[in-house]
Amino acid sequence: MFTGIIEEVGTIAAVEKSSDCGVLRVRAQTVLEDIHIGDSIAVNGVCLTVISYNQSGFAADVMHETFLRSALGRLGPGSRVNLERAMAANGRFGGHIVAGHIDGTGTIRSIRRDANAIWYTISAAPAVMKYIVEKGSIAIDGISLTVARADAGDFAVSIIPHTIARTALGDKKTGDMVNLENDIIGKYVEKFLNFEAPSGKTRGITKEMLEKYGF
Repeated sequence: MFTGIIEEVGTIAAVEKSSDCGVLRVRAQTVLEDIHIGDSIAVNGVCLTVISYNQSGFAADVMHETFLRSALGRLGPGSRVNLERAMAANGRFGGHIVAGHIDGTGTIRSIRRDANAIWYTISAAPAVMKYIVEKGSIAIDGISLTVARADAGDFAVSIIPHTIARTALGDKKTGDMVNLENDIIGKYVEKFLNFEAPSGKTRGITKEMLEKYGF
């Protein structure tokens, strides 16, 4: 589990791909503190497992499915990436609940400066957009952000200078792809509302059910 608060920006040292999987090698410093084999580290919002490390970085396996569903396959040597270690139980929860499981990718449609902030407008598929609500949370390349505007086919976020300086989002250009993870709470609510019983009959939350239990 992650918070979407980026700890440092690392650099891709190598992307080793085979026919059905790959290995990502990342240069880093901060996330190497107290690192162990098997630890989870979010790389641009994708939860990866450390398989080896040294004084200058770490390596992680990447499944073929992960390359297909995220923008990791577009990275190359020298690409800067957002890094966050799994959330510590005794730490502050500064962002929102981020699982590191990408729901899909989005495309940056425009980047516009507004005083000291920068607005990013990002389009995404309907399967992702249906969970994005104004003032709700979204993780973009692993960064916990608040949705400023949401329409049918795209949404916008306003980025403060601190976020631009501490993440790799400032490297992105119009047309670039980003990883998106929806707020997990919305997905669970939808599941509960549309629960299908073993009989095949939908047993979602209805007016009758609420009245029956005193609501």
